[in-house]
Amino acid sequence: MAEEITKSQVETPTENEEIKTDAATVENAETAKVAKKKSRKVKRSVPLGRVNIQATFNNTIITFSDSHGNVLSASSAGACGFRGSKKGTAYAAQIATDKAADIAKNQYGLAKVEVFIKGVGLGRDAAIRALANHELQIESINDVTGVPHGGVRPKRERRA
Repeated sequence: MAEEITKSQVETPTENEEIKTDAATVENAETAKVAKKKSRKVKRSVPLGRVNIQATFNNTIITFSDSHGNVLSASSAGACGFRGSKKGTAYAAQIATDKAADIAKNQYGLAKVEVFIKGVGLGRDAAIRALANHELQIESINDVTGVPHGGVRPKRERRA
């Protein structure tokens, strides 16, 4: 059952082939190092940014962006683990703001912000207070809540 294998049956690589495989390995390693250097992400510093707060009755969404509108960090009450009616609370808005502000300050060095608030939820004031507690200098606060012009179509007139 056990067959003996002779040395002539086993292919032994020559010295030149070994050198070629070693050179190929070295080339692949150098290419991998170069690829790693190219893919390194540069941390950019954003001293002045914008904060968009969308406060609805059901949730509060906080978005930090630079002055061009490129998002730096974002969070919401739902993303912080709140579910159901708890998402619309002021406490949930505060926790969401803390989470997004930590990322924006630590990774991008955000120091001054312009705040744009949209919506009528409970998280409006709590989110701004949380920003102030994070030692972010608030340059301006703008309310950009949509206002209806004329509203919806009225109900038909009742026939008597």
